[in-house]
Amino acid sequence: MQEKHLYEYAVIRLVPRVERGEYINIGVVLYCKSLKSLDFVFQVNKERILALFPKQDLTEVEIHLQSFEKICQGTPDSGLIGKQDLASRFRWLTARRSTIIQASEIHPGYCQQPMDALNRIFEEMVLL
Repeated sequence: MQEKHLYEYAVIRLVPRVERGEYINIGVVLYCKSLKSLDFVFQVNKERILALFPKQDLTEVEIHLQSFEKICQGTPDSGLIGKQDLASRFRWLTARRSTIIQASEIHPGYCQQPMDALNRIFEEMVLL
């Protein structure tokens, strides 16, 4: 039997009008220390977002989410945060903030493969 690994994840939300507190789930970020894994998946469902928030600038949303993705991957253009270790990047991405892209509270779990857990959570929390 394969060993199970502790992971942490947060759901990424679009909050177009922060003062109203209304949001739609658009992504998931997952960190697994033991496997040195930090991954992020998202989907900008244009029809769904515009049905709820007709004035939302979808290009702005895409730019923010691409920045999240670059930080997770630690690409050269991800800035100072992207140069940090995986745990620091995860903590920065999931820190409380008052912007249109916000993270839920952090949730733990156990998995054998982080990508399987990420895809399952993404399907349950974003796609359904």
